Amino acid sequence: MDADVTDSAGTPADPDLPAGDTPQGRSQGRSQEEPGATDPKEEPEPGAVPENDAPQDSGDEGEAGTGEDSEGGGGDGGQHGSDGKSAVGAQTWADHPKDGSASRRKRPWLRWAALGASFLVMISAGAGWWLYKKLDGNITTDTSAAAELKVYEKERPTPVVMDAQNILLIGSDSRSGDNREYGRDDGGSQRSDTTILLHLAADRKSATAVSLPRDLMVEVSKCRTGDDKETREQFTQFNSAFELGGTACTIRTVERLTGIRIDHHMVVDFNGFKDMVDAVDGVEICLKEPIDDKDARLELPAGRQTLNGEEALGYVRARKTLGDGSDTERMERQQKFLGALVNKMQSNGVLLNPTRLYPVLDAATKSLTTDPGLDSLRDLYDLVRSMRDVPTDQVQFLTVPRQPYRQNPNRDELVEPDASELFKQLREDKPVAVVPADELKEKGEEKEKGKAQDEKPDDAGSDSESPTPTPTYSGSSAADDLCEQ
Repeated sequence: MDADVTDSAGTPADPDLPAGDTPQGRSQGRSQEEPGATDPKEEPEPGAVPENDAPQDSGDEGEAGTGEDSEGGGGDGGQHGSDGKSAVGAQTWADHPKDGSASRRKRPWLRWAALGASFLVMISAGAGWWLYKKLDGNITTDTSAAAELKVYEKERPTPVVMDAQNILLIGSDSRSGDNREYGRDDGGSQRSDTTILLHLAADRKSATAVSLPRDLMVEVSKCRTGDDKETREQFTQFNSAFELGGTACTIRTVERLTGIRIDHHMVVDFNGFKDMVDAVDGVEICLKEPIDDKDARLELPAGRQTLNGEEALGYVRARKTLGDGSDTERMERQQKFLGALVNKMQSNGVLLNPTRLYPVLDAATKSLTTDPGLDSLRDLYDLVRSMRDVPTDQVQFLTVPRQPYRQNPNRDELVEPDASELFKQLREDKPVAVVPADELKEKGEEKEKGKAQDEKPDDAGSDSESPTPTPTYSGSSAADDLCEQ
């Protein structure tokens, strides 16, 4: 009879076992002939709490289930340990319905929460992989240029500073495909509308972008054409190299001109530039006078304003209605705008924010053709990451020292020895400085006065004791405000 009392009012059933089952080793005191029979003296009154089963605070150890008059304590293995708790860890009968049902409610929810979290992780990982593959697939790889350059490897310059990077950025003026709205399509032929030699210092504390005028008269190397013919070496304007032999020919011409080894190249068309400006929500400029240029499809009022992609493209390409109409002045305008674009990306945290960086990368990669060394998203990300800590005042833009060509004022030629000095500084990864043109003029006048003073006998030998000054050129930086020019 004692065993019957214990099974009825003592140890609760294991909540993880099906109803009616009891663990092995416990006394099964109910009579098979009288199922459900219980001792009347152990049946609790409705609403009453058994004397020794009053709810206990979970933090008070050694008090639950310690009544000395509990009957049948040994009938189902219910001996108590030294701390007063049941040896089998069972709670009192009064607590059992509440705790057992809570356990049944909580465990399925925990399983569902874990399942849901796993599902979200899988979805996020899948979406991230899809975005990565999409951006990676946007990039076009230029394998032909790499093969062509390999043929002429012996003629190419040797790198001087291994950790420095020299990247040739080529803006194509092709009017084929999506670009036909910007001019006449002459069968898909193209010339380099804008060419910039970007030098990244080995310590990644500065970046110098040097524009090469498209009308600069240079020696264009012999190059292999698309139909596998070889052009002759010739003295002509710089941008014809791209038309004659494509990217490889342009690279070899730049290397011959500067003595600088080109590590990578990128070719960007009009739409890529336009979409990048839109991706950063426009770039702010200031205009001293209104613009109405039908050829550039541009009409803007004077004053401070933010240009969208289409307007920005017209602004950097306009020539006839802005300034003196020269290509040199247009290059200066392009440099200042690119500086403002870099400043916008850094000041708004675009480079550090994946959500904002994705549209920029998507726009850039869609119209980007690169060498195999930069043809993956990881390669481009590593390049951008290495540049994101460069101070904006150390992102410098300038045009190679040039002047009107003596035999044709509509063409350009290098100013020597200034140009050779610039190329030497970049080749050896040494610093250069840029200042506005009027400030450079003042410095030039001061330099001339200094030379006159140095010619006096009293000052003989003073030059040898002074440090070599950093070469300074006319240009701008990304930190410059276009409205304060």
